[in-house]
Amino acid sequence: MAVKAKILLMLSVSSTMLFFLLEFSNKLSFSVITYQLNIYKQNSCSCEKCLSEDKMFQFHHMNHSVKPFLTAKSELSEEDYAWWKNIQRERGDYSTYKATVKELFEIFPAEPDYEKPRSDRCRTCAVVGNSANLLKSHYGPLIDSQDIVIRINYGKVKGYEEDVGSKTTHRVMYPESSSRLDNTTHLVLFAFKIKDLQWLKKAFLTGFFGRSYTSTKSTIKANKDLVMVVNPALMKHAHVVWLKKKGVYPSTGFMTLILALHMCDEVHVFGFGADSDGNWSHYFEVLRNKKFKTGIHPGQQEFAVIEELANQKTIKFYRGY
Repeated sequence: MAVKAKILLMLSVSSTMLFFLLEFSNKLSFSVITYQLNIYKQNSCSCEKCLSEDKMFQFHHMNHSVKPFLTAKSELSEEDYAWWKNIQRERGDYSTYKATVKELFEIFPAEPDYEKPRSDRCRTCAVVGNSANLLKSHYGPLIDSQDIVIRINYGKVKGYEEDVGSKTTHRVMYPESSSRLDNTTHLVLFAFKIKDLQWLKKAFLTGFFGRSYTSTKSTIKANKDLVMVVNPALMKHAHVVWLKKKGVYPSTGFMTLILALHMCDEVHVFGFGADSDGNWSHYFEVLRNKKFKTGIHPGQQEFAVIEELANQKTIKFYRGY
């Protein structure tokens, strides 16, 4: 009888523990599901397919510890700084970089002006490259229909509206490719050296009179409240993760595409790659050297990544003519 009582007691304890574990498991599962739903609600947008909800894309390609823009609270690791410094053999040191960034955000917004995903809207973006394949494409109206239109460096609008559109909300540049902007366009700076950050400050205030490898505008006309500075860590991420360290560093156009993947719910890509004759040239220039490819930038690898993203339906890619 004593043995039978012990067995019954053990069965009772085991049943109680099993019940407790099942209850805990159910509550845990419910909590996980609730958490996932809350994340979904926070990140969801009204697009047919939102980048923020593409789990495979987010898992394989996006590193959310890498913020797209510098802010007043940004911290660039010494490892990321070392990669960035090597692009143009920067002479300044890490402490000079940090001091320069601190000075920047005494003038420009501490946080960049861009919205996170929202459930009540679909924020579409057009990334407009400068390839000659845009000529005769008639993409202008489609480009202008996007919420955000990002143009790159010297990409001209006047005289090319039928093919490239007329709307510009963001203009990507570095000091040597700078241009005047209207009061509603965001200046998006890709800085390749400390001097580029110093240029940004002085071009708005006293005028910049330093030297570079080519002529640089000493002043710039733009809305200082719409200035955005791309995080060097994102530039490194584009090179190391997306391009597997191919080329010296990515083109400004490719890095702009990676930036758009962080900013937008839906990305439409125009003006990338060679033209129909296999030439790499700009739509606003006469091609003089047909042997020119993409210089220090890994053009073929960049184009392969764009095609892969298009095939996976992560982006919408318009090839031009």
